Amino acid sequence: MSSQKIRPEGLKAIDREMARQNADAIASFEGAGEGAKAIAASLRETGGLLLLGMGGSHAVNHAVEPLYRALDIEAIAVPLSEQLGMPLAIEGRTVLITSQSGESAEVHRWFSETGGSEHTFGLTLEGSSFLAKAAPSLVGAGGTELAFAATRSLTVSFALHLAILAALGADASPALAALAAPATNDLDAALAAFDNVAAVVTSGRRLQGLAEALALGLTELSRAPCFSLEGGQLRHGPMEMLGPKVGVVLFRGNDETADLVTAMAVSAVETGSPVIVFDASGKPPVAGATTLGFEPATGLTAIFAMLPVAQRFMIAFADARVENAGTPVRSTKITRSE
Repeated sequence: MSSQKIRPEGLKAIDREMARQNADAIASFEGAGEGAKAIAASLRETGGLLLLGMGGSHAVNHAVEPLYRALDIEAIAVPLSEQLGMPLAIEGRTVLITSQSGESAEVHRWFSETGGSEHTFGLTLEGSSFLAKAAPSLVGAGGTELAFAATRSLTVSFALHLAILAALGADASPALAALAAPATNDLDAALAAFDNVAAVVTSGRRLQGLAEALALGLTELSRAPCFSLEGGQLRHGPMEMLGPKVGVVLFRGNDETADLVTAMAVSAVETGSPVIVFDASGKPPVAGATTLGFEPATGLTAIFAMLPVAQRFMIAFADARVENAGTPVRSTKITRSE
């Protein structure tokens, strides 16, 4: 006789979020309209962008940082907690605060201490939140994300950034096409490669923000040590930790940093670490690594292609290790204390 594992309630909640995330993202892009144009106008006036957020919101900010820079906007993503303790000047910059709930403790304190500015905007999933009331905000479709680990909130937040980038002149059509036809890569080989790992490090170059989002979700759901290091930072010393018990996940896009990610994959394989490459570079697979391949893409097109597959990977990885994956034991969905 055999028994089938009952899917934890926390993962069922994530399943519900993911089932509608792409449709909500497309609706968010289409509904951003005038708000995105207002943020774009502010960016054209200031030429600078300070992206503030915590957790998954900061990962989103870090992922889109190079996309704004490519449009000649001097963008920098900083954790909101860091901005509170070691602030960069907000004068002469557009400030975009991202919080899916709009209620994080840091968001409340930032407005109470600074009062914001005429160039301060919000990005949230909750139209009745403190953030949405404190600053002109883009509000994603579908309401607040209820499941613990960020999935739909990431996809919707990226779509709202896509609307701003489109208002600045970027071509949104490839990214929207990726949203409309989500990738369905088989994960069996990747999961098997990580059967015996005790910790995971994720890394990228231009896709480093996506790597950070995956590491956060992996550690929230599996409760195993999972963290992210930008490719150059991983090269400078931390490779000492690599070996058969440390899994490596790399993100390679069709951009000028692809060869650096390739070199890291080769080096990581040589250490004996199991290596998984999310690959939208169009380059040949790296020998010894497990490759999840996508059509050649960069920027948000690559992110929208890879993200749902990465989400399914982190869920399956956690479900194999934790009885009640998706139910937090030390955290809450909305962090109301510092």
